[in-house]
Amino acid sequence: MGTAGAKPKSIDEYIASFSPEVQVILKKIRLTIGKAAPDAKEAISYGMPAYTLGGVLVYFAAFKKHIGFYPPVRGDAELKEALSIYAGEKGSLRFPLDQPIPYGLIERIVKLRVKQMSSKALGRSYPFVLGGTKSGGKAAPSPKK
Repeated sequence: MGTAGAKPKSIDEYIASFSPEVQVILKKIRLTIGKAAPDAKEAISYGMPAYTLGGVLVYFAAFKKHIGFYPPVRGDAELKEALSIYAGEKGSLRFPLDQPIPYGLIERIVKLRVKQMSSKALGRSYPFVLGGTKSGGKAAPSPKK
């Protein structure tokens, strides 16, 4: 993070803690997420920018040599393949700061996550949705009253 010790209270504070060059990238990522998920709420979670929509939609964070993007992409094999060159540890994505940031792919990730979160909100459970079931996507029947 840009400033050691102090945890940001807002995404504006988070972005302001980085160099001007990184701020430009972070602002564009923020704009990209906002356009792809206009109903999402901004927050700081785990010390990094987060967007929520009935649960955490995405997180992003700046590091010395890359931008980290979370959570792992699931449920779209074509998108996952396109992102494979950015694969980091535990399914996170790492966009190197010395290469063009793939804003179009970020938009696709966010739109996928919106779709997944909407399905979750409608009571559908899929294994690629955070908090999904382990039973192959079939939710257990609700207890009868």
